[in-house]
Amino acid sequence: MKGDRVEIVVDAGDTTRTYEVTAGRAGRRVETAVRRGVVEVSEVTRSGSVVRTARFMATRVLALVEHPVPREEPAEREARVGRPLGDDPES
Repeated sequence: MKGDRVEIVVDAGDTTRTYEVTAGRAGRRVETAVRRGVVEVSEVTRSGSVVRTARFMATRVLALVEHPVPREEPAEREARVGRPLGDDPES
């Protein structure tokens, strides 16, 4: 979902580096996979096409933190939309 992001902290020898992959547009999501010693973080469209990918050696990855966007309940979404102008809530 738009706004979801994954933060990757990597050991770069004498320091650490932080990388971030974010779902930039509506309908995109961020997927993570660990295969054969490689951590792969990809931004993917609704249809499953990969937009961009970040790959890191698994032995160098210190942290992989997922930050999902808070999801709204349907009742909250309706309350946020509001009522039409001139509509009195008390009547």
